[in-house]
Amino acid sequence: MQKDGSMETHQQVEAMFEKRVTNTVIKFENVDYSHPNGAVALKNVSLEIKAGELIGILGTNGAGKSTLVRHVNGLLKPTHGVVKVFGESTRDTSAAKLSKRVGIVFQNPNNQLFAQSVKSEIEFGLRNFGYSEEIVRRRTDWALNTFSLLEYSSRPPMELSGGEKKRLCNALVLAWDPDIVILDEPTVGQDSEQKEKLAQSVKLLLSERKTVILVSHDIEFVWPLQPRVILMSEGKIVADGTAQKILGNSSETLAANILLPQLVDLFRRLGKTDSFPVDEFEASDRIKELAKEGFS
Repeated sequence: MQKDGSMETHQQVEAMFEKRVTNTVIKFENVDYSHPNGAVALKNVSLEIKAGELIGILGTNGAGKSTLVRHVNGLLKPTHGVVKVFGESTRDTSAAKLSKRVGIVFQNPNNQLFAQSVKSEIEFGLRNFGYSEEIVRRRTDWALNTFSLLEYSSRPPMELSGGEKKRLCNALVLAWDPDIVILDEPTVGQDSEQKEKLAQSVKLLLSERKTVILVSHDIEFVWPLQPRVILMSEGKIVADGTAQKILGNSSETLAANILLPQLVDLFRRLGKTDSFPVDEFEASDRIKELAKEGFS
């Protein structure tokens, strides 16, 4: 409904939706970054990410993945070049200001946890951002239940296992509902059930038009989500495109020392390289069809 009380036309609604999902929220312009010891971590990185996109950033250790995403919430500032988030240069915006709209789960959960209990860890961020006590209660309850942490709610976070700490970090960031969600190695220490819950949380975020960035070595977790894939090696972006295009290309993945997803590898061995199944259900249907055709 418009401000004058009249209803928007279908065309107006479509136009507003299109604007929302195509708006650039992150932009890297010729960015270099060197650590204080002089080690170069990013080299001439140029990149645009739009609202509502799912991004998978892949590469081996030392490829520059974590360094890149820490520029998005302003924890790192480029040595050369410009990073813009929501149209503002991160040089002119504090990490504190960005943190409500850009939530990041660090690779090492010990860098993110400090409260006396699991429950208070989740509550702290919500209160820090000024949410009412009712919202703090509801979102904390949601996080504890969604990430299977309810039984640990009164325990000190540092007494949790590595996988439980990772779940807690995922929970506390998602609880405050940022516009951009960055998950750095989110599946470390997680079993198949927790990975499935995490995948469903990612899909929910996308349905709400959030921008989600996954930094991961877990190719089998990333592949079914079919993100836009950004492949990094030695501080550079070496490939950028759909999951089907990038992860179906053995030469590009080999150059970045990334293994092919198992389903991609299987169908390449079968000589079927036009498109690859995204999960075991599609693979089963495709194999049944091939069997009927005699794998011709």
